[in-house]
Amino acid sequence: MKISAVICTRDRPDTIGQALESVCQCEYASFDVHVMDQSTNSLTREIVERLAQRYAQKCVVKYHFLEKAGLSRAYNAGVRAATAEIVACTDDDVIVPCNWLSEIARAFEADPEAGLLYGQVLIPASLIEAEKQGLIVPSLPIPQRERLYKQQFKVFGMGANMAMRKSAHARVGGFDEALGGGGPLRSSQDYDFAYRINRSGMAILLEPEIKVDHYGTRTPEQWPSTLIAYGIGDGAFYAKHIRCGDTFALYLLSKVLLRQGARHAKYMVTHRALSHDHYIESIFKGMRMASKFMVDPEFRLYRETQHAKMSVTPSNVVTGMQKNDVAARR
Repeated sequence: MKISAVICTRDRPDTIGQALESVCQCEYASFDVHVMDQSTNSLTREIVERLAQRYAQKCVVKYHFLEKAGLSRAYNAGVRAATAEIVACTDDDVIVPCNWLSEIARAFEADPEAGLLYGQVLIPASLIEAEKQGLIVPSLPIPQRERLYKQQFKVFGMGANMAMRKSAHARVGGFDEALGGGGPLRSSQDYDFAYRINRSGMAILLEPEIKVDHYGTRTPEQWPSTLIAYGIGDGAFYAKHIRCGDTFALYLLSKVLLRQGARHAKYMVTHRALSHDHYIESIFKGMRMASKFMVDPEFRLYRETQHAKMSVTPSNVVTGMQKNDVAARR
């Protein structure tokens, strides 16, 4: 079973090299790698091309420059570029083990109904002490294997260790490009994609044996703005499916609001500072922002309107590289 690996990146020349090298070093017979770059300079391209030459005898590494930013847009372009039915995705601040691709292949071969897979995203040993001292390292522990199928679903997943069938991606219309980092609705593209995979009748696998180490970090000062982005994306995710008459999405949203409300009440009683203060507000902000978009009822994807465009957010706009300059470097 051939596999295509996809790495989406933007302005991370300090980490993309080790991420790409770890994928190239996977002990697997047949795979290629596609780097989807949205950087504002040529540093990433130079690193990728150098490593492509180094590993040319082992696997094909292809560099793709995307003129417009957006994580969902990069995922969609990466899946379209993939030459294999199984597409494995990781991030530019992740290191994968040498059995990463073989374990992904094993899981899909064992379950023909599986359309999407998530593995564990772990805190590397070198960051454990820093994490104890307050540095935030987003992670995704999976205590046991689960198979989410038909009426079984939970909001869960992390794109740093994700794989899918290319046919499943096509079946649901791909990732929603209004959602996700760089998009107008900020985040939650993975939750939304998983929900639509589940609705399509395909299974989602949660595989604890498939592990990667995540080196991406947030400081305590950066974390509140991250939570706001999560809230906006979550609100837009729930709102879209509720607008389609999906009562289960309404149930999931109600659970989130009740849980966050109970947490807020607990902190009020104990007079402790509440770090999740803005999350609920951001959910409602995301719902308001999303209301300006149309919803394609067939694929449940947001579509542009006169008042809502798929423009990238100011913090993730690609600048500094002219179109002709990029074409000359390909």
